[in-house]
Amino acid sequence: MNVAVYCSAKDTIPEEYLLLGDALGEWLAQNGHNLVYGGATGGLMSRVSNAYRRTIDSVRPSETQPTGRIIGVVPNRIIQTKRKAHNCDTLFMVGTMAERKQRMRDVADCFVCLPGSYGTLDEMMDVIASGTVGEHSKPLFVLNYNHFYGSLLTLSDTMHSLAFLPEQEAYAPVYVETLNALYEHLQSVKSSR
Repeated sequence: MNVAVYCSAKDTIPEEYLLLGDALGEWLAQNGHNLVYGGATGGLMSRVSNAYRRTIDSVRPSETQPTGRIIGVVPNRIIQTKRKAHNCDTLFMVGTMAERKQRMRDVADCFVCLPGSYGTLDEMMDVIASGTVGEHSKPLFVLNYNHFYGSLLTLSDTMHSLAFLPEQEAYAPVYVETLNALYEHLQSVKSSR
């Protein structure tokens, strides 16, 4: 299954958040999923992809554990800043951030949002908005670690209470509090395919 991961590219975030990237990358590789990500270096992006690569590379050829692939999607602006990742099995180079979002949506079977800032929120909202109008029905899981996305949940509640959002949304993200809960959801998506 192709799992797209959206997350921070900042190295200056607290270590406990960087460790989330290590754990998710390792788990995805151990469970035979392909990683789809922004194809750039820095922060959680590097931690997820590097942990994934280390885990895949540590599997000896005689072992039966499934091996996966890293699929990166990097826009020209990131390449120009010399932040293109070099650990991808497949790297799509695209013109713009909008093209990156579209390609990642097309390639992914589901989406995961780790903590991040404006770029991560942009990617998350793109998946939600495109799902709402029926462009896809692929699930989106948001890791609300340490209530990182608590304010967003409060905003959603406000939008519901004022009828900006319908009571029954056509497409909505699934918020989870722990990595283990995230893993369970990802396994259920894989089982249903």
